[in-house]
Amino acid sequence: MATSKRLLRRGGLVLVGAFALAQPAWALFGNAELTRQTQALQQRADAVDARLGKIEAALQDNRKLLDLLQEVETLKAENARLRGLAEMQQHQLETLGKRQNDLYADLDQRLADLTKAAQPAATADGVAVPAGTPPADASTASRNYETALALFREANYPGAIAGFGSFLKAHPDSELAANAQYWIGYSYYALKDYKTALAQQQKLVATYPGNPKVPDALFNIATNQIALEQTAAARKTLEEIVAKHPGTPAATLAARRLSTLK
Repeated sequence: MATSKRLLRRGGLVLVGAFALAQPAWALFGNAELTRQTQALQQRADAVDARLGKIEAALQDNRKLLDLLQEVETLKAENARLRGLAEMQQHQLETLGKRQNDLYADLDQRLADLTKAAQPAATADGVAVPAGTPPADASTASRNYETALALFREANYPGAIAGFGSFLKAHPDSELAANAQYWIGYSYYALKDYKTALAQQQKLVATYPGNPKVPDALFNIATNQIALEQTAAARKTLEEIVAKHPGTPAATLAARRLSTLK
């Protein structure tokens, strides 16, 4: 009898075990474990969604950044084009300025040659016929002037300033003295020392008021005043040229400059 009970109990345990093995996997872990796993999966899914959101936002920012970069590149190209145009115009201005300088220098060279030719000739024994400036001194003055003028034409402005300065000290009463003073002022202007250039041209006007070089000096004064942003003074100077020196090339240039001066 006892043996039969033991067999029955064992059989029941076997059946219970078989039943348990026949259950689905989720039944073995229970609802709590399944809920925990589900929440973990949901959290991972939420984390992935968050990362995707960040990636999408970053991509959106990158698009904006790409648009900005494209705009920057466009502006750089436009800036390069404008710089190129400015450099080209600057080159043209420098070329025109050099041509003007050469023209003035050529005129002064002719004037120096005429001055040299007009000096009285010496006799065979070296004594000048008329009184006045000795021919040797006149010839020396002309050579000194020509040397300084050649330095100016070579754009050696410091050398030209020194050369014309020496000329004025040695020959203050020369017919070329006003011209030498003018080229000193113009050389300072070429060196962009506008204040000194202005003062040198004003010295010419004050020292040689009746000289034909005065209108040119006044125009250079106005040019320096414009460079120094002294617009009102420049306008007054230009008006003075037009009023007091009509018919001169400087008056023509002054009228044109007045029409564009704001």
